[in-house]
Parts: sequence; C-alpha cells; structure tokens
Amino acid sequence: MKGARDTGANPVLALLLSGAGGAGMAWLGLPLPWIVGPMAAMAAANLSGAELRPPPGGRQLGQIVIGTVLGLYFTPAVARELATVWHVLVAAALLALVLAWWSGWLLSRISGTDRTTTFFASVPGGAAEMVVLGERFGARADRVALAQSLRLLAVVIVVPYALTLSGAHGLETGLPAPVPLAYTRLGLLLAIAAACGALLALARIANPFMLGPLFAVTALTAGEVQFSSIPGWLSNLGQMLLGCALGARFERRAFAALPRYVVAVLASIAAAITLAALAGAALAAFSGLAVPSVVLATAPGGIAEMCITAQVLQLGVPLVTAAHVTRVIVLVTATGPIFRLARRFAARRGGCCRRRSGGRPARFPRRPGQR
Repeated sequence: MKGARDTGANPVLALLLSGAGGAGMAWLGLPLPWIVGPMAAMAAANLSGAELRPPPGGRQLGQIVIGTVLGLYFTPAVARELATVWHVLVAAALLALVLAWWSGWLLSRISGTDRTTTFFASVPGGAAEMVVLGERFGARADRVALAQSLRLLAVVIVVPYALTLSGAHGLETGLPAPVPLAYTRLGLLLAIAAACGALLALARIANPFMLGPLFAVTALTAGEVQFSSIPGWLSNLGQMLLGCALGARFERRAFAALPRYVVAVLASIAAAITLAALAGAALAAFSGLAVPSVVLATAPGGIAEMCITAQVLQLGVPLVTAAHVTRVIVLVTATGPIFRLARRFAARRGGCCRRRSGGRPARFPRRPGQR
C-alpha cells in the first residue's frame, strides 16, 4: 500500500471507488447518492485496511462547487424573506451550543473521557476548527477528530434518510433564478467563487472554501447579477468529492484502539440528533415555518452536508443554508470564550468545594504548564 501511495494511484483508486459508490446508490434511487455513496464506500474500504486517500484539494474543490450552487438560491425575494426570520437563525445557533454542551457531558459520563475533550468533540462548528480550538485548551486532538468525523457520518446518513422516509421532500418554494447554462460564464463564476475562498483562507476564516464562494455568489445573486446556472453533473461531482474526503477520515486503527469511546460517541450523537429534531420541531411551531426545513436547519451536521440535503430534498435551501452559516459563525467565534468562562466558573466553584470538603475536582483539565 505504501507503493500505491507513492505512485499517486491511491487518489485515483479513491475517485474510482467513490464514483462507483455514488452511481450504485443513484441506480438504487437512494437519497443523497453522490455524497452518501462515496462516503460509505471510502469508509468501508479504509475500515478494512485499504488506507485510501482523497485527491489533494478535492474537498476544497467540492466546497467551491457546492457553495456556488447554494449561493444561486439567494434571490432578492429570498433575501428579504430571510431577513424576517433572523431570530430563528440565531435561536438555532444558540441551540446548537446548548446541545453541544449537553452532548459533551453525556459523552464524558459514558466514555470516562475528560470534559474538555468531549466538549470540543461535540460542537458542530467545523471538524478542523474544533480540533485546533480544542488543542488550544488541552483537549485530546485524536479523540476530537474521531468524534467529529463520526458525527458527520452519522448525521449525513440518519437525517436525510429519516426525512425521506417521513415523506418530507419537495417543499421548496424559493428556487434559483432561471438562468441559462453558459459554460464560459460558469467558468468565470467559479473563478470568482474560488478567489473569494482563497481570500478567506488567507484570513484564516473557518470553512473558507465553503463560505467564500457562498458569500460571493449570494451577493451576486441578491444583486441580480447573473452568470450561469450549474449543470447537474457538476453538482454531483462536488458532492462526490466531499463524500470521498469525508469517508477517507476513517481508519481501522483508531476504531480498534478506542472501542468504548466510539460506542459512547455514537450514543451521544444519537441523543443529539433526537434532541435537535425535537427542538427544531418546537422552533418550527413557534415560528410558523415548515417543520422539515427547520429540523434540517437545527441538525448537528456539517454545513455542506446539510445544505446539500436541503437542495436534493428541496427543503428550504436558503433557510437551511442561512441557519448553518449563522451557526458556524456563532460557534467558531463564541465557543472558545464561552468555554473559558465556564472553566473559570468551575474552578471557582471547585475552590469553594475544596475549602469545604478538601476535595479536588478536575472537570476541566488545563494544558501542561498552564497555571
């Protein structure tokens, strides 16, 4: 396998396997075939010891395509409509933080892992961002990364299939503006999207190649600047690249080394999905919005995966996209300060308890050398 990796055949095999997985699920008529199929195929191959790797830059390219596709939904009418439900977007973001805290507590109780690690392992604010942020506060990066990957995999499989089985599809009212397909203008649009993603990457913004294209194309669409529509095959290719990259994160060694932790993560994810769906239904009843769309907006999945779900099932793409973008912004900017305040509060409370009973609680371990 080392030789395959050195010759560059590994990414080629990964793409072939991902394409076969997507085509197979599309032939079976299953939901989200071009992201779930490649993801499942890659995960199965790597868990069997294949150690396949996605093509370099494939995930970023997929994000550019998907961000461009989603940005075309934000017509002026849709933008005005979303402005009236800003409170729902903020409520969904704050709900995600509360559920992350509770899920981290549950994961810590079941697995015996420290609360710092389990908290950052449970925050749906971007896997890479939570690993980096968690390390800054002393979390175990390998466990955070494993839990984040499992969360993305579980949510992408469970939520779309549950919505499909419930009959929730085809409720979309705000569709992209009818723009003719013109490949020259499409190339220019994708170049603009990629450039904006690169700028956000240079600025060290979370999810740059998803948010950059999304912001750029949304601004153009809302300003009625039209380039081209996106052909279906290109959207499917973007989904396949994302699914390939997501499935490649799974390795047999990590699962074999931490069986109890894996089981605990799956249990906490199941609880988080259930509670998020119930909270989404309650939020929909309060706001008067469609229940399936709000449930998808509050699902603890990744921004790209949940927005693709909304697009494929036609479930309020602008609402779901705006909700997950708001959540990412809130979680990436607020998770660190909130965790720091919570740890200070726990330390003060622990100091009070030590004076009373002589105990030494250690709910939030500090970094080595930190006073």
